[in-house]
Amino acid sequence: MSVLITGGAGYIGSHTCVELINAGYDVVIIDNFSNSSPEAIKRIGKITGREIKCFNCDIRDSKGLEKIFAGNKIDAVIHFAGLKAVGESIHKPLEYYDNNIGGTVTLLESIKKAGCKKIVFSSSATVYGMKNTSPLKEDMPTGGTTNPYGTTKLYIEQILRDLYASDGEWSISLLRYFNPIGAHKSGLIGENPRDIPNNLMPYISQVAVGRLRCLNVFGNDYDTPDGTGIRDYIHVVDLAAGHVKALEKVLGESGISVYNLGTGKGVSVLELIHAFEKVSGKKINYRIAPRRKGDVAVCFADPGKALRELGWKAERDVDEMCEDTWRWQKNNPEGF
Repeated sequence: MSVLITGGAGYIGSHTCVELINAGYDVVIIDNFSNSSPEAIKRIGKITGREIKCFNCDIRDSKGLEKIFAGNKIDAVIHFAGLKAVGESIHKPLEYYDNNIGGTVTLLESIKKAGCKKIVFSSSATVYGMKNTSPLKEDMPTGGTTNPYGTTKLYIEQILRDLYASDGEWSISLLRYFNPIGAHKSGLIGENPRDIPNNLMPYISQVAVGRLRCLNVFGNDYDTPDGTGIRDYIHVVDLAAGHVKALEKVLGESGISVYNLGTGKGVSVLELIHAFEKVSGKKINYRIAPRRKGDVAVCFADPGKALRELGWKAERDVDEMCEDTWRWQKNNPEGF
């Protein structure tokens, strides 16, 4: 079985490629490397002992996609490619709508022409908006997204629902991620933000390694045990394993399904900082900053549906997430 991975050189994509290869699949990667590095492809090959087939192609390039589908027998697609910085999306909404939504439509047209019609989509817990109470369940209302990035995920989910309603031959899985952190045990691949990190864990690890001086903790007056926001952090390898399980489902039957991929447990910002300090032996310099607009106090998943229907659950705890992140950052202080 051959699987096309869009954005396969990225953080989650690269780890998923490793898990797919380990599970016996062949992978074909496309990436335009706008927010990733070709070095990640080499590292995937080093971890798996395989030569990795990769094409430099933008998902908005219909002719490029057509050539790739024509030259490779693709059985299914896992779609990661997209712009993903929340703050940037607020300042550059048109770029996000063009790339994420326009690119997905172009990709889906190419998939349809190729007769593949099987796709796992990288969505996000941001589609739940601000009004639902944790634990978040797949049947809760979506909408009320607070930034264009989250809105693109919401709209793409709807596009995929409409696509299935128009043609029942499609098999689609929507995976709503919570907060991926960690890295591969080898220390060869991990999260590698190009600029100042938008996410908490790479910011912590870059402070630990000396690339950044101080971490901003946005708010310590939430209604939580230590006053800082609580999130559901999931090890990226567990997340990658969830894609393998979702792929098995789309390969086996038509239909559309949605799954939360999280641990079901909340960890506060300060708890994560202290866990990282414990495993790394490094003191993390941080300061309390004002709350950010759009942040909720508590957000974590109910992952029960993925366990019942996919046989998947997160296995790795916060200490392991921190250990693996630190190994990656220590071995690659400047990233790839």
